[in-house]
Amino acid sequence: MKSVISTFAIAALSLVVCKAETIATTSQVAATSPATTPSSAKLYPLDTCLVSGEKIGEMGKPFEIVHEGQQIKFCCKNCAPKFAKDPAKYLSKLK
Repeated sequence: MKSVISTFAIAALSLVVCKAETIATTSQVAATSPATTPSSAKLYPLDTCLVSGEKIGEMGKPFEIVHEGQQIKFCCKNCAPKFAKDPAKYLSKLK
């Protein structure tokens, strides 16, 4: 009986840990991908992705964020984390 209870407790704990990791990941994405671009943000002036150099729209709908009042468009969602690691590197391309 102790074995069954221990197994159940371990399974329940694993489920709680997995759920917490999912919530953290979802929060990180939400923090970097607002649903709409604020009207006060400067419009993105390029037709290419700051990270990959791919033409915006060639890989489907562009992924957009606002960084310090500047709208940024990426060719895909995968470019946003790369941008977040070193924004200054990529923002220099806007000048």
